[in-house]
Amino acid sequence: MSFRKRNIGLSSGTARDPSSNAPAQHVKPAPMPGLRPSPVDGRQTTSTGTPTLDNLLAGHAGLALGSSLLVEESGTTDFAGALLRYYAAEGVVQEHRVHVVGFDRQWAATLPGLIGATEASENKSSSRSKDDKMKIAWRYERLGGFGLGIAGSRVPAATADSNSDSQQLAQGNAPAVFCHAFDLTKRLTHPSIPSINFIQLSKPTSSQDSPYSSITRQLSTAIDNSPANTVHRLIVPSLLSPALYTPHASQPEHVLQFLHGIRALLSTHAHRLTAMITLPISLYPRSSGLVRWIELLSDGVIELAPFPHTLDASSLASSGAATNQEEPPQGMLKVHRLPILHERGGGMDKNVGEDWAFTLSRRKFAIKPFSLPPVDGDNDAQQHDASSGPKKADLEF
Repeated sequence: MSFRKRNIGLSSGTARDPSSNAPAQHVKPAPMPGLRPSPVDGRQTTSTGTPTLDNLLAGHAGLALGSSLLVEESGTTDFAGALLRYYAAEGVVQEHRVHVVGFDRQWAATLPGLIGATEASENKSSSRSKDDKMKIAWRYERLGGFGLGIAGSRVPAATADSNSDSQQLAQGNAPAVFCHAFDLTKRLTHPSIPSINFIQLSKPTSSQDSPYSSITRQLSTAIDNSPANTVHRLIVPSLLSPALYTPHASQPEHVLQFLHGIRALLSTHAHRLTAMITLPISLYPRSSGLVRWIELLSDGVIELAPFPHTLDASSLASSGAATNQEEPPQGMLKVHRLPILHERGGGMDKNVGEDWAFTLSRRKFAIKPFSLPPVDGDNDAQQHDASSGPKKADLEF
């Protein structure tokens, strides 16, 4: 009887490579700048450059990737153009690839300048001290902000095994900013400005040719030839405006085909592309069938209705503005449609149908709720508002 040692495996005589049994290492893709997940469903969103506009977009706190926003404006003002400049400036600062249709490179010289981090923090701290000041529990004001006392000192220090964000904080670098602050009186200077892609409108030889055919073709080529971690922003200013487009460009078979092409690109590159389009509804009213189809092909639709210049500004100071220090509203903002993304779920439409007012100042484009003041001569309503507020004796304890 032969004996052999146990627990010894039978080998076939071929040498084994130890690296073959090693687990495969998954390479983590590089993060895209200027993105953050939506608090509603976690989809990636990017900022429009206007914080108050980000808060209106179906609760996503930004414009979801793969969606478009249509901004309609009546009158001869250019408030929608200011939103486009904020949107483009935010993309330039975040090093996104910006594509502008119809304009030349002189338009890039009108982008608002970036406010410094120190100046922005001072403005934020001053506004927070005015708005968030505790009036009832006044004795808690001495405790300071949350996390600045004992709780703030308990935060562990960054170690060598921590992630990149904690390492940036340990080195003193500021975290990534989702939405920057801009100043319309300044001009943006950034290395990414020369890389803005200005797509010119083609001049067709006959009315059968579409003037938009080269736009979608150039945009598709630019996206396919860019790195996989590049975010693109498409800007279409003053769609169908006679100052930029030929007369037959407003034919439905041309413009609707162009919007279908943009929607196809947004669906194909759902994680890399967003679009913002403006439309002058003074020339093309919302009651027309063409504008209705344009709205259906857009994920979000808002309308800017500026107040007439003959309107008294003093009467508006007590309506749209919360305090006397704020500027009076310059127009109404109507939310007709939001990028709720029904086919994929997520989002909410609670802001649709609400009364909103907007104000464009040197530093920001602000959107806030709008409420009418009491009617002149209605003393009962004014006395009721004054008596319903808390008295000073009730606040003291």
